[in-house]
Amino acid sequence: MNNRICLLCLLFAGLASGARAGDVLVARMDGIIGPSSAKYMAHAIDRAEKEKAECIVFEMDTPGGLEESMRTIVKKIMTSKVPVVVYVAPSGSRAASAGVFITLAAHFAVMAPGTNIGAAHPVALGVSGKMDSIMAGKAVNDAAAYIRSLAEKRGRNAQWADDAVRKSVSISETEALKIHVIDLIEPSTQALLEAIDGRAAAIGPDSTIMKTKGARIVAVEMGWSDRLLAVIANPNIAYILFMLGLLGLYFELSTPGAILPGVTGAISLILAFFAFQTLSVNYAGMLLIILAIVLFIVDVKAATHGALTVGGLVAMTIGSIMLFNDPDPALHASLAVIIPVILVTGVFFAIGVVLSIRALRRRPSSGDVALVDQEGDTRTVVSRNGGRVFVAGTHWTAVSDEEIPEGRKIRVVAVKGMTLKVEEIE
Repeated sequence: MNNRICLLCLLFAGLASGARAGDVLVARMDGIIGPSSAKYMAHAIDRAEKEKAECIVFEMDTPGGLEESMRTIVKKIMTSKVPVVVYVAPSGSRAASAGVFITLAAHFAVMAPGTNIGAAHPVALGVSGKMDSIMAGKAVNDAAAYIRSLAEKRGRNAQWADDAVRKSVSISETEALKIHVIDLIEPSTQALLEAIDGRAAAIGPDSTIMKTKGARIVAVEMGWSDRLLAVIANPNIAYILFMLGLLGLYFELSTPGAILPGVTGAISLILAFFAFQTLSVNYAGMLLIILAIVLFIVDVKAATHGALTVGGLVAMTIGSIMLFNDPDPALHASLAVIIPVILVTGVFFAIGVVLSIRALRRRPSSGDVALVDQEGDTRTVVSRNGGRVFVAGTHWTAVSDEEIPEGRKIRVVAVKGMTLKVEEIE
């Protein structure tokens, strides 16, 4: 009986820790919009529908991201059976590029004091490489039509939305409220819920009245796998993974059988290329970095006295700066990351070049060539007909163009088979 009571207590405790009907789910969306964030936001909306939540609030701070992921999120919001609130918060946050589309698609668009919204040009939505004028025009027209339809659907400023795409305009929260781009400015999530209480939200053909004042807030956490994928989509992390991947493969090829560098390099490269899907990557920059690694390897193997290493450092620096071609600086690798990576890589290969040059200049320590210029002494008279000498701790048969008496200091000038040609040291 006691066991049954304990089991029931645990069951009720588990139910109490989850969301109940009428609760408000809150999900945090930080960073670049990509496949992992699209999956997370879609899962959060599904959970809100399943648990019959009063609404779901997305606290957002994003510089933009992949267009395909953005459209996936927008479609999920537009077909949601529960009201979706996008809250650009906390202060200092922004909804740029793809974030503008997501904010305008929400049933309620809210911003915290000290935030901004805008700059939704399609280049910032994950278009890689350079587009010709015709393709660029098509992309802009398509994005402008899409964002206007979202703004009109939610009764927001469609003209500003069009300008955000065509002219990359960006505005503060006060101006956004003034021209009816957003619905509210609130300092906290709790204040937001009190402000939207009693308002109507259009869910399909019907409307629902919000009852959010005093509602219990339940956080929706991102799964560890999605969190990992969201982290590696950071341009700095993606850049470091790319460099680690190239260096790991180099170590594996230079020392076959090491295994660990090769496995680490392969995993790093796969993760880097996954991250590159969500970023605007310049393939010329990528090729320059690969060329730099090749130049480093050739310089170590061929010992060109550092000329190729210098060229490799130049190529790596230019390639690293060019690697991400998004106009938004937030979607570029930081110089604070690029410079240390280049310096560490350059120092490593410079040390390799120095050691290879020293190896070439070092006197051979074995074989016939190692005996040349070695000194010793004669143990018998040495002439053209032969004689015995003591060199490098061993007795040798030796010949000399001039007769050398016994007990004289000699130097080896050549080696022919097992016979040394020597000369007397004056």
